[in-house]
Amino acid sequence: MKKQFSGIIPPLVTPFGEDQQVSEQGLRRVIRYVTENGCSGIFVGGSQGEFFSMTKEERIQTFEIAVDEAKGRFPVFAGTAAVTTAEAVELTQAAERAGCDAVSVINPYFITLNPEELFAHYAAIAKATRLPVLLYNNPDRTHAVIPLPVIARLAQIENVIGMKDSSGDLSYVNEVLRTTEQFAVFCGKDTVIYQELLSGAAGAVPACANVAPGLVNELYQAVQAGDLARAQQAQRRLTPLRNAFSLGSFPVVMKEALNLMGYEVGAARLPVQPLTVENREKLRAVLQALQLLDA
Repeated sequence: MKKQFSGIIPPLVTPFGEDQQVSEQGLRRVIRYVTENGCSGIFVGGSQGEFFSMTKEERIQTFEIAVDEAKGRFPVFAGTAAVTTAEAVELTQAAERAGCDAVSVINPYFITLNPEELFAHYAAIAKATRLPVLLYNNPDRTHAVIPLPVIARLAQIENVIGMKDSSGDLSYVNEVLRTTEQFAVFCGKDTVIYQELLSGAAGAVPACANVAPGLVNELYQAVQAGDLARAQQAQRRLTPLRNAFSLGSFPVVMKEALNLMGYEVGAARLPVQPLTVENREKLRAVLQALQLLDA
């Protein structure tokens, strides 16, 4: 039996201090904020967490902080993506030593792999660890979709337990669900959480849950309770926050929102720039509409 996870597992921002070093206090505060507002677990070291800007040592540091903060009360997912298989294996094994509960691995970026290469990459990572492994399909960032036949083959590996999908392609997600067994799909596109949950997704890994964890969990719980009208309303309320990503370069918007809310997570690392004054005010209006900021 594959290990099963479910619910809302936000891909956390990585707080940096004024010196642009990882802020342990800031990360712990964000973890408490999302878990105290109903999230089932946390995901550190993902694209929202700016893993691409961090050293290997910094990434491992965030794994260790998250595990220490969790203290077994909720699962910690670690993003262990890398361009090379060897580095991804190294990070995955480091996550296992740190005590993480699962890893999520995005396709290698910059290079374009054929299906056999992609299968071999993921299979090698799974073989190198006892941790559950989630594939991560994000064509916006990697310019490639994990082919369905590759997913079907990988799903036969005992510790490849599921995937995060950020494509927003419901046909693709439905086909993954149809052609795999005991395979947990997590929605990574915040605008279609409702639809994917109705299709049978196990939960979501939504960036917006950094800022509005209560609302995202309301959406999830409403679907579980069969209250589809309330779930639809929660999805509609959430969508403007996800659409606000267009106000700046990814992944700065969630950090700017948390800073406005008083969580002091710092700036994104260069070359990503802060929001313009005009766009920060637009973001402020979105947060006020969600009652996350006083008007």
